[in-house]
Amino acid sequence: MTTSLPRSDHRSPRTLVDSATSTLHDAILTGELSAGAPLRLGELASALGMSVMPVREALRRLAAIGLVEIVPHKGAWVRELTAEDAEDTLDTRLALETLAIQRAAANFTEEYAQTAAVELDRHVTAARRGDNVAARLAHTQFHFTIYQASGSRWLLRALEPVWQNSERYRFAGPRRGSLSASTREHRAILDACTAHDPEAAVAALVNHLRRSHERILKNMDASGRATSDPAAPVH
Repeated sequence: MTTSLPRSDHRSPRTLVDSATSTLHDAILTGELSAGAPLRLGELASALGMSVMPVREALRRLAAIGLVEIVPHKGAWVRELTAEDAEDTLDTRLALETLAIQRAAANFTEEYAQTAAVELDRHVTAARRGDNVAARLAHTQFHFTIYQASGSRWLLRALEPVWQNSERYRFAGPRRGSLSASTREHRAILDACTAHDPEAAVAALVNHLRRSHERILKNMDASGRATSDPAAPVH
């Protein structure tokens, strides 16, 4: 395995599992562990500086949210990125997120508006300086701050795995998406929620998700597959 993964100094078995899960999760999202890459327990354990047991549990967790495929007696690997899967991911996000934002816009408070605005600024600042990890975290916080205003924990729980899969596509491909265009789309979403306009919020969100999907498809090769490039996220 050529991927360099940070080693863990923790000793608690539970902490080791959490550490392995977090490290592998980030490596998959950013493309350090590329789509289709085999995930061999011994190699991962050695790279992380721990035994295979916490790594095995970490892979199970990542399989539960759809980032890893595990087949008994065959092994584990990072799930492939395909146009068909990207389309399925988009459709599922549209179903869940439009419902969440419709409810959120009706219940939006000044506190949610301020928090979301801060996260959006953090996302833009981090993206401009090339800090993709910080940009990804702030982007996630921006969206989920808004969705939390829906008051539905089940919508958020249902959205989590499809969101994680969608994030992989944001880092896929050799070309950089337009930060300015994405920022305008995000601000339109926030403005509609702040105005307590569910219809406008849904329209802004749908526009953002579909345009993001278009940018993702442009980064796929002729076969409809994408290779991950940690230096080139799609904003």
